[in-house]
Amino acid sequence: MVVRKRKKVRGQRGSRTHGRGCAKRGRGSGERGGTGMSGGHKHKWSYVIRYMPDYFGKHGFTRPPELREEVRAINVGEIDERIEEFLESGAATRDGEKIIVDVAKLGYDKVLGGGRVTRPLVVKSKNFVELAVRKLKEAGGDAVSG
Repeated sequence: MVVRKRKKVRGQRGSRTHGRGCAKRGRGSGERGGTGMSGGHKHKWSYVIRYMPDYFGKHGFTRPPELREEVRAINVGEIDERIEEFLESGAATRDGEKIIVDVAKLGYDKVLGGGRVTRPLVVKSKNFVELAVRKLKEAGGDAVSG
């Protein structure tokens, strides 16, 4: 597409009507053909076909909300920070120097890898992110899925 160097109106100087036929025709907003997408199915249809072919109609499929599975997740760093709270509530237990945490009891389905692990934790969960497993093992703990 060629970039217009000068304004189009410069070429229209001295033409009296600026390509609108008679002077009266270009006066109101009716010469514009409507605002926005009005006329998109009528007099602006060729424009729509050329420049916005996917504008009209439905596209894709949206699953019903009752079929969507919502995954509740927690970061390993948050487990490490809140471990005292979990021990008091009974969601975590001590086994020697390791602490066993069952995140299913806390209402979580997945363990993510955000944050730092400062103590050996054995975390039980349905799903783990690779980074979470690595961080738990580096701290001397373990990730038990199931």
